[in-house]
Amino acid sequence: MNTETFERLLKQAVPDGKTIREIRIRTEKPVMILLESGENLLFSDGTCGKTESYGKKKMRSLEIREDRSVVLADKELIRGILETCSRHSLYAYEREISQGFLTIRGGHRVGIAGKAVVEDGHVRTVRDLSSLNIRVAHEVKGCAKNVLPYLMDGETFLDTLLISPPGAGKTTLLRDLIRELSCGGTWGAGKNVSVVDERSEIAACFGGVAQCDLGPRTDVMDGCPKSEGMLMMLRSMAPQVLAVDEAGGEGEILAMKYGMNCGCRILATVHGADVGDIMKRPAWRELAEAKVFSRYVVLSGVPGPGTIVGIYDVNFQRMDKGS
Repeated sequence: MNTETFERLLKQAVPDGKTIREIRIRTEKPVMILLESGENLLFSDGTCGKTESYGKKKMRSLEIREDRSVVLADKELIRGILETCSRHSLYAYEREISQGFLTIRGGHRVGIAGKAVVEDGHVRTVRDLSSLNIRVAHEVKGCAKNVLPYLMDGETFLDTLLISPPGAGKTTLLRDLIRELSCGGTWGAGKNVSVVDERSEIAACFGGVAQCDLGPRTDVMDGCPKSEGMLMMLRSMAPQVLAVDEAGGEGEILAMKYGMNCGCRILATVHGADVGDIMKRPAWRELAEAKVFSRYVVLSGVPGPGTIVGIYDVNFQRMDKGS
């Protein structure tokens, strides 16, 4: 299938007003579209329908209905989408591809899977691509308004860690917290925020320009390893708040500690189901026991992305409503 046909079917299946979260494209497998209402199959007549409504047996045989068939992705479609996303210059995106993704205009990210080409122990590129995951960037302005008051002590922002499983909205919340801190509010003047955006997810920079609104006092180091980027921003931009997504490496933790010792506040995220989950990891347990972070915000994808499970203080006492 060529990209023009795919685009036409997608526009028919998902009319204006519906929000696409992800599009999963796998060679010789059904194209699946994740909407706010759940996962859907794409059909050849330009419609889509819930996957779970057809049963496992029918999903295996792909005999969904006699008058229409599911759209199966092929290598031509995958190749065409990547050519379009890279503006017909995949070589220019070799560094991003080696990390398993492309960031395109609008801040959307295309995850890739296939045959890794490894040289000297490092992935140089990925070829024979077999899967794409198009993650549609979403700004939810205002989603941090009810969270931010718990993270402030007067006009002072407190070192905060957002804990969330993948796909539960941590980056969306992080982005809006950055914007709120940068803009300022009834709590006080806006702050200088430095963002280290290694995977181009927070600011969604394209051609050096942030596609997402991070506020007027925010500086972005895009595509830079987090540990190095944090030190660079501390030395050059004098941030009041330093923000980073998906921290956890030894160098990243050391850089966060260095920033705190410099008087900079840290806003970071980490993958985890809950506080107990990250406590199983020695480095994070050490930080928790040393009371490095003053606030912990736990998110869940149930019933939907961005659900706040709880906001906890330095002693893991819940601060928001609940027990």
